[in-house]
Amino acid sequence: MRRLTPVLALGALLLTALPAHASDGPAHRDSYGTKAPYAPGQSPRTYQRTPAGYTPVFTENVSRHGSRAATDSEDGDLVLALWDKAQEQGQLTHKGEEFGPTVRALQAAMAQIGYGNLSGRGKQELKDAAARMQQRLPSLFGKIAADGEKIDVVSSGQGRAVDSGTAFTGALAEADPALGPLIGPTRTDKDLLYFHKAAGGAAYRDYIAHDQRLADTLKSITDQPRTHQAAHSVLRRIFKDDFVDRIADQVPAAQAVYNLYAIAPAMSEESPDGQGWGMERYISRSDAAWFGYLSDAEDFYEKGPGFADSDITYKMAGVLLDDFFKQVEAKRAGTSDLGAELRFTHAEEIIPLAALMGLPGSTEPATPGEPYTYADNPWRGAAVSPLGANIQWDVFRGGDDYLVRMLYNEKETAFKAGCRPVAKGSAFYDLDELERCFGRD
Repeated sequence: MRRLTPVLALGALLLTALPAHASDGPAHRDSYGTKAPYAPGQSPRTYQRTPAGYTPVFTENVSRHGSRAATDSEDGDLVLALWDKAQEQGQLTHKGEEFGPTVRALQAAMAQIGYGNLSGRGKQELKDAAARMQQRLPSLFGKIAADGEKIDVVSSGQGRAVDSGTAFTGALAEADPALGPLIGPTRTDKDLLYFHKAAGGAAYRDYIAHDQRLADTLKSITDQPRTHQAAHSVLRRIFKDDFVDRIADQVPAAQAVYNLYAIAPAMSEESPDGQGWGMERYISRSDAAWFGYLSDAEDFYEKGPGFADSDITYKMAGVLLDDFFKQVEAKRAGTSDLGAELRFTHAEEIIPLAALMGLPGSTEPATPGEPYTYADNPWRGAAVSPLGANIQWDVFRGGDDYLVRMLYNEKETAFKAGCRPVAKGSAFYDLDELERCFGRD
């Protein structure tokens, strides 16, 4: 989320509803936005049985990297500069006295693993996801090992995506050493898995940099009294009132506190005794929910469903959807020797792909002039693309027929409206039907 600018004029205000549960109690998962740590969406015991006569022959996924450190020290540097001044002037609250040492320890932990790099939790998230994949498809991985089929690994080339692939495939090989020699070296394909920064994302980057409607919409959402109330509330937990009143830019300062709160769970393994950082002490549930909403609004318009009259935010994800189909079609044609295709990428790719595919939570764009709110749109960053988010297609063969089952964050998920499963309520779809539904026939 980009740093918010101080408001010069409030202008026309719009009312943005928070979830009903945002007013009290401990922090809610939604308040972490796309920094929410990963949790599988379904118990393996509740997956539907494979239709009779079909056996798994291929699996492919795309995964966001796991939990990580913040990408830089900017937020910590900003709030620590204020904290040092307040300490010198005797302007810290009792709770605020604990804040500076906590942030310094968190900053040191992030610097030690490297800003932007996977945390211990992030590596474990990917290892656990690999183990669950193997447990879901034991006969497939047994067949891969027995037949010497290849496991292809491809990433964006960014360190945390490469490391995620390493953690994932390492867990596969550890569970079955026979798979080790079949796992290829990680390839880099930026056009496929970093498309927002590649040639195919040129029009998108122009939209982000120059679209006036986007800028005006985000400014109108941000520049509300609730933002300033929340900022004041956050800062008063740390600094005494007189000091808070003298902070010229309260919103960026409070947002920096929120950003540290949001990244802290991703760094839980590096916390003292692994007990967590306790950053929720410095921001109320309602204030965290508000800043989480602002973060979600930005991601919604910049990466997700966006405006109803435009597909600029997600059209470029077509290259990734095409690759999903190409891999399955090659398996059916007998031209592929792969048993699995594993891809590792970023939120900037997962979020547009979810919108392009019409995955749950990403089906409703915003009507121009009617800004995205929690009250009227189901899109939530913590559900659409938490750290470690993934989309997986499992392919099953029965004679000459091929079925596909989709898992979204490991939850059996229906394909978009208009795609017909093999039976009502089934999670399995005939490949021919998916090709028709997605206009590939």
